Amino acid sequence: MPEVDLLVPVKSLSQAKTRLRGAADDGLADLAAHARLAMALIRDTVAAARAAGGVHQVLAVTSDPEVTAVLTADGVPVLPDRPERGLNAALAYGAEVLRARRPARPIGALQADLPALRPAELAAALAAAQLAFETGVAHRAFVADAPGDGTTLLLCAPNRPLDPRFGPGSARAHERSGALRLAGEWPGLRRDVDTPDDLRQAVELGLGPATAAALSPTFPAAAASVRLEYPSDGAADAH
Repeated sequence: MPEVDLLVPVKSLSQAKTRLRGAADDGLADLAAHARLAMALIRDTVAAARAAGGVHQVLAVTSDPEVTAVLTADGVPVLPDRPERGLNAALAYGAEVLRARRPARPIGALQADLPALRPAELAAALAAAQLAFETGVAHRAFVADAPGDGTTLLLCAPNRPLDPRFGPGSARAHERSGALRLAGEWPGLRRDVDTPDDLRQAVELGLGPATAAALSPTFPAAAASVRLEYPSDGAADAH
């Protein structure tokens, strides 16, 4: 099977992770501190994904100029989103663009808030999905989040529709639409971060360096939990 092209949809920083406001500055809820944390979550997620085996390219989908500037400086290709269309529309648009470029590649959608993601976890999930595609068990597959009702990763086989159904209860929605729920421990891949409690759990798993730096004044344990398992320059994306 060919390597996967991954889409990472990113909201505007002013709208992202509202339940985390104050987490980076001891409750002060400074907008600049919050934006730094939101951007750090994205950068660590993308860097880990780019370093994972089985990934050909990571493409961010966003209409935020600051996110675009930061990711472009990191060497990450960015597809301008069409604003106000929503997450599923952004992913469907990104999948359409990728399919037109490389119809024979599998496509995936990865949530942008996985600061404890390990490249090896993502590689294992991709391998499990590709086995299901090759054997005809399914043509789409997904990884549920830690509670089991959300989705952190959705994949489709070559020449098959991604058909994203993110939102409340997305795991069941994806399963009911025919996607295979992948089994695997993969704690960092399943630990998306929406609330301070989610963030504490991610700290316990071990953070990427950008999130650890953004949190270090408020979460003293963050600096100690940092893990450096991927190239900071995303060089692995070019294989």
